[in-house]
Amino acid sequence: MTGRVLRIELKRSVAPWPGIVVLAGSLAVFFLIDGIWWQGAAGWTAQWTSMALWTRYLLVFWGPLVVGMGAVYGLRESRSRTAELLTTTPLPAWRRAALPAGATALTLASGFGLLVLVGAVQVALGATTYTSLGWLPISLVAALSLVAGAVFGMGVARAVPSVLTPPALTVFLLLTSLLLRQTNDGALPSSIAPNRLAQLSPATSEPREMLLTLSDSVHLGQTLWLLGLLATGFALLSAATRRARLLAVAPVLAGAALALLILPAAPHDTYVVDKAAAALVCDGPVCVTQAHRSRLPELAPRGKQALRVLHNALGDQAPDSVREDTELRALGDPRELSGDVVLIDFDDPLIAHAAGTELTRLLLAQGLAPNCKPRTPYEGGGQLDIPAQSIAASWALGDRQFERLQTPDAYAYSQRTWADAKAAWEKLTALPPAEQRSRIAQTRAAALSCKNEHATLTGETSP
Repeated sequence: MTGRVLRIELKRSVAPWPGIVVLAGSLAVFFLIDGIWWQGAAGWTAQWTSMALWTRYLLVFWGPLVVGMGAVYGLRESRSRTAELLTTTPLPAWRRAALPAGATALTLASGFGLLVLVGAVQVALGATTYTSLGWLPISLVAALSLVAGAVFGMGVARAVPSVLTPPALTVFLLLTSLLLRQTNDGALPSSIAPNRLAQLSPATSEPREMLLTLSDSVHLGQTLWLLGLLATGFALLSAATRRARLLAVAPVLAGAALALLILPAAPHDTYVVDKAAAALVCDGPVCVTQAHRSRLPELAPRGKQALRVLHNALGDQAPDSVREDTELRALGDPRELSGDVVLIDFDDPLIAHAAGTELTRLLLAQGLAPNCKPRTPYEGGGQLDIPAQSIAASWALGDRQFERLQTPDAYAYSQRTWADAKAAWEKLTALPPAEQRSRIAQTRAAALSCKNEHATLTGETSP
């Protein structure tokens, strides 16, 4: 009987629409827009945790909208002028409220679950071989937030039956979400609002660092807060008297109080490094994180070859290992370089999909003229170092012709830059071998000190 009534509710009400909007809207964003979520090591289909965080990032928009749609649903009895009539039926108020609330919860959980399933299938079929269940709490809290928001909107609309309630709720919560919104500009995501208050919003920042995840205290605090919100929404939805409506506020206040006691006060306790994903796995002197262990079979032989070439070029000053760069940085901060290690960043668009001799050449470039400024989907400062890196790699491999690490584009500035690089290459190769080796060593020293390695390479300045 209950299943039959639920099917009728789903068929003849607006209950399915919040779930449809969340699913269709999210898929439209992800698949119809070639956005930042398709790029880098923290792309939405690159790793399990980043997939979960990207789907939660969209809650900054879907959260307020779902509350507004729930409020529209909650006005059903008021619009049909049957509210007083239904209160005279022998069916308890909470049972009447359970049907629309359950239908909405079912469609929202199903819609968001299908979205996560689409992402999960792509991650499973992708390049990563690292699996972890740490992403599940991230997605479960997101689903809970959508259900709690919709039921809360229904309850508020039942308590304040006005056509202005849905738009007012939506606009207010959208402005609140934007105020509490976390940004990824720093080494760790943060908000302009106090950290504990910002965590009351289930929306996360755009994932930029692949190794970051949410701490257990965030999961627990947000769950308590959302359960209180859900309980208040359901209590308002089933309340028949003014006293019951006043008492309905108690769960959300209790949930908020408990959450604020548990939620971290600082960003470094909110977003934490996933230690299992960050653990290094090595093949001799070549090491990557567990999250990128699928890259090791291709990287290890190329890394060992690059180290041999670097030893021939630099002697005792050559690096002795290749390691994935796992440093957390704010946007625009320079990389922490070391002369003993060739650091590789899989966020670098040149390295991300490189293989074979191309990968060897890029490793040599990082060993001889490492870019001080990051080169990621969010940062392009390291692009300026590619010509000097191309020269250094071509020299180390003994190329007769200058080989570019990147195909020049059609812009005049790019054409001039590569023409200058070719001239610098010809100038370098015209020098005696000993002078060439000295010039390369000076170039590397300049790069490690974040100075102009191109000027050093051409002899325009000394490191």
